[in-house]
Amino acid sequence: MILALNAGSSSLKVALFDDEAREVMRDEVGAASIAELFASMERHGPVTALGHRIVHGGAAHTRPVRITDQVLAEIEALTPLAPLHQPKAVAPIHAVRKLRPDLPQVACFDTAFHATMPDVAKAVALPPELGVRRYGFHGLSYEYIAGCLAETPLAEARVIVAHLGSGASLCAMRARRSVETTMSMTTLDGLVMATRPGALDAGIILYLQQARGLSVGEIEDLLYHHAGLSGVSGIGGDTRALLSSDDPRARAALDLFVYRVVQQIGGLVAVLGGLDGLVFTGGIGEHAAPIRERIVAGLGWLDGIDVRVIPTDEEAMIARHTRDLLREENQHG
Repeated sequence: MILALNAGSSSLKVALFDDEAREVMRDEVGAASIAELFASMERHGPVTALGHRIVHGGAAHTRPVRITDQVLAEIEALTPLAPLHQPKAVAPIHAVRKLRPDLPQVACFDTAFHATMPDVAKAVALPPELGVRRYGFHGLSYEYIAGCLAETPLAEARVIVAHLGSGASLCAMRARRSVETTMSMTTLDGLVMATRPGALDAGIILYLQQARGLSVGEIEDLLYHHAGLSGVSGIGGDTRALLSSDDPRARAALDLFVYRVVQQIGGLVAVLGGLDGLVFTGGIGEHAAPIRERIVAGLGWLDGIDVRVIPTDEEAMIARHTRDLLREENQHG
């Protein structure tokens, strides 16, 4: 059995697959220990491999890889670029290494799908010696959606996928390959999110530090935990609560969310030179019909585009990658 762990910014999803990466069961867990998790999963059969969603792979990791001491050190070194996600993914890796030291563990990187972006899309306007560049995220979700499009009229088309959830981003695809995305070097950029601001004038950071006296730690806490829908609304970042609220700040937060999605879709349409299809996925994208309808209405100037809702499955991608990597290793001895 292959166990897939998906540690997101607001949840830990687990799914169990057979050796052919066919789903056996899935769940969303809270504070269960790794030992308890294995005991629960192994009622269905022994776990022989474990795949992890790793949000940031940096420049070095553009495909899944078995987790070694070196790989783990490289993942941990990227924590400052994904502080909400990287520690949550690393913790179970360490726990499993203690509990089952011989169990193969595989890292599947959210940044890897965007390796196909052209160099100009990866660049930022800073001196290159600073080592700063754009990566993009939600890659496992986008890869799954790209696979779903393979047998449709959109297989070779210009498509924008909107992964809208607690974390949110857009990906422009040409023939199911990433050519541009809204997140950047970190998971803070792009769209308004549940607790993150999205695109932000860099001068605001200087203002908060110099004029408002906030420390680096306080600014980091603000940007990752108290901005976005939560910061604007004052009542939290859950779109279900915001949609049901009569508070004007809740409406203002949703207005800003929709505005930024429409605005940034427009930029991606320009990159693609037109648009054939728009796909919604993620918790908001799949379930919040009023938000989808407002976004589509804001894109009324785009005639004849194919609009779809496709549930994503990051755990399935983790299982497939884990299966394929271990088979590849076995074939090469």
